[in-house]
Amino acid sequence: MTPLESLVATGTKLYLDSIDPDLVVENRKFGATGATSNPIIISDLLKTGRFDDEIRQLAAAGKSDTEIAWEMTDKLVCQAQDVFKEVFVATKGNDGYVSFELDPLLEDASCTLSAQERAEQYIALGKKYAAGHPNRMIKVPGTPGGLLSLEELAASGISLNVTLLFSRRQYIAARDAVWRGAQRRKSLDQFKSVYSIFISRIDVYTKQHCANLSAAAQGQVGIVNAKRLWKENRDFWMDKNLPLAQEFIFASTGTKDPNEPADKYVAALAGSDIQTNPPGTNAAVQKLAGKTYTRTVDVMPSAEVLADIDAKVNFEHLETTLMSEGLAKFADPFKSLLKTIAGKR
Repeated sequence: MTPLESLVATGTKLYLDSIDPDLVVENRKFGATGATSNPIIISDLLKTGRFDDEIRQLAAAGKSDTEIAWEMTDKLVCQAQDVFKEVFVATKGNDGYVSFELDPLLEDASCTLSAQERAEQYIALGKKYAAGHPNRMIKVPGTPGGLLSLEELAASGISLNVTLLFSRRQYIAARDAVWRGAQRRKSLDQFKSVYSIFISRIDVYTKQHCANLSAAAQGQVGIVNAKRLWKENRDFWMDKNLPLAQEFIFASTGTKDPNEPADKYVAALAGSDIQTNPPGTNAAVQKLAGKTYTRTVDVMPSAEVLADIDAKVNFEHLETTLMSEGLAKFADPFKSLLKTIAGKR
């Protein structure tokens, strides 16, 4: 059994944080059952030159740079969906999804739309890009505009991945909006939602802003936050008697500190729901010969570590800081993607 097969055996669903066609096929063999996309991934793929023929054809057809960006995104996500469709069918819609991220420029600092107007854009785009794609999840950020769009998107029958979550406040707002929308559906048979909690970025934050944490607590805040919210999510949905699981995605699982094990977050969160791992993390895990994972998602650090975190980490400031950084990482790569296409043109 390979290390990733061992991870899947604990109960974790392995997703790939890429829709590179070659990596999707490779990671499907590793046991991956889904994938996610974002503008950084699309930009990096188009920079390789592997898709120049498609870009050339779209440009010749008179498509704008923005139109090319979205058509290529749609095409690459569709290819990944085809790979995971067998999983979607076998699990009756509980697994086998590929996430499609909506327009990040709605969250750019230069965007003058109100939160409600942004929500209306998310709703229109979500309906457009979900249509005809049963195993596509529409990825919406946990921003004011994104959160305002969730009820209507869920009511419209769209499977949702609420992304860029860092705090309990965001998670509860997202979950409650999605559930309100779901209850407006005629049937809950195909209701599916996931909530992407970002992990390693939190530990980068605490090293910068919470230097007074004990040595045992430093580097554990992202894991503790994810485990607490994972349990709260599981408890919330437990009595709803839904056919499909409403799950947590453990995102940002690549270690940022080169001195830490490559599988730090993979190991700490093994055993439930979904890990969406960067290709480099999955490759590094596969090289850990003889590594076997056990369920750890419901194992918490000592009471002393938890008390230290609760006393010293201001989650309101953490959310504000990381959302600000996250939104820049959200919009800037799409601008880079447009520049890449313009350069090729």
